[in-house]
Amino acid sequence: MTAALTEPGAPAAPAPARAARRRVHPRSALAGAAVYLLLLAAALTVLFPVYYVFAGAFMRPDEIAAYPPALVPHSVTGRNFSGAVHAVPLVRQYANSVLVAGVITAAQLFTSVLAAYAFVFLPLRARKPVFGLFLATLMVPWESVVIPNYLTLSGWGLGNTYFGLVLPFLASGFGTFLLRQSFRQFPAELRDAARIDGAGHWRFLWRILVPLNRPVLAALAVYVFLSAWNQYFWPLIITRTAEMQTLQIGLSTLRDSEMADPGLILAGVVLSLLPTLALVVFGQRFIVRGLTTGAVR
Repeated sequence: MTAALTEPGAPAAPAPARAARRRVHPRSALAGAAVYLLLLAAALTVLFPVYYVFAGAFMRPDEIAAYPPALVPHSVTGRNFSGAVHAVPLVRQYANSVLVAGVITAAQLFTSVLAAYAFVFLPLRARKPVFGLFLATLMVPWESVVIPNYLTLSGWGLGNTYFGLVLPFLASGFGTFLLRQSFRQFPAELRDAARIDGAGHWRFLWRILVPLNRPVLAALAVYVFLSAWNQYFWPLIITRTAEMQTLQIGLSTLRDSEMADPGLILAGVVLSLLPTLALVVFGQRFIVRGLTTGAVR
């Protein structure tokens, strides 16, 4: 029956030869195992500092200072968290970081959606040169505009205020670029159909276009929130009181104090890591899908 299925004149492959082709070569198996071991070692190297931060936050000072260092807390204690909260106004600074990062994220999403829609769907004159100016803002180092921003906002009386913390970051050229690339993939036929059905620009944008681009918006939101959450230099120079400072400034105060306690610092770092870890874990798929949108047309 095997001979009947082969082409006329073609010799049938022996059964041992077919089995040999299916058999995995020992060198390939060893190479695959070596790759997995290398990846495992890299993963442990990256994750170990994160683990030790969480473990050290629950250790006593003598366990943290022990040599060789303790890798597992022998007696779990929460004194580090209570001490960090009482050493600096950490709760207020935590709330400030949440508020500032949330406002910046919402504002950049809103302005980026409007700007990207204008660049794609509105008949603007000199559309490409203006968009080139948007992209040029990404090439300007932040350090070169810190002093002009500080002098301007201080002259307006916005120093040491929430408006001063968020105002320079309400719009972003990166968000506009990312959403423009995503909006350009929207089929023109569906846009024409929505126009025939009586959908104006505002209705088409918020009822059709935005819901279909949720992965991109989620990826942009995660990126903007993490960037705003980890800001240090701008909140440091624009605020003057501890009650208006953000969490990153509070952690720096814990570190630079004369009676610096490593346990308090690790506890503060844990509090700072919780929102970022939650965003990365639960928003990873949106980040991958959103940042790859528009890469291939």
